[in-house]
Amino acid sequence: QVQLVESGGGLVQAGGSLRLSCAASGTIFRINNMGWYRQAPGKQRELVATITRGGTTNYADSVKGRFTISRDNAKNTVSLQMNSAKPEDTAVYYCRVFIAPKVYWGQGTQVTVSS
Repeated sequence: QVQLVESGGGLVQAGGSLRLSCAASGTIFRINNMGWYRQAPGKQRELVATITRGGTTNYADSVKGRFTISRDNAKNTVSLQMNSAKPEDTAVYYCRVFIAPKVYWGQGTQVTVSS
């Protein structure tokens, strides 16, 4: 079994910064893609950013230039640095990892950006 524990959510003012972290533990041989998704009230869950094992990143257009995803393969962690936060970034953020052949999700962490 694999467990994902997220941390770092909270309340931040517009224009501020926040850093989310996710640590994977359990029976892990090799983590492939890691990523962050978010779900705002009344909306579908959407991709925020992903990163491959080799470090190739992909971002949603809405966060490009503001958010940075990174990972530590030795520690099985993935982080999301959120800068220049906007009220529309308010959502529950979920960590997602792909360990073939399964996808695992974290429990989610609330991020609220006040205007």
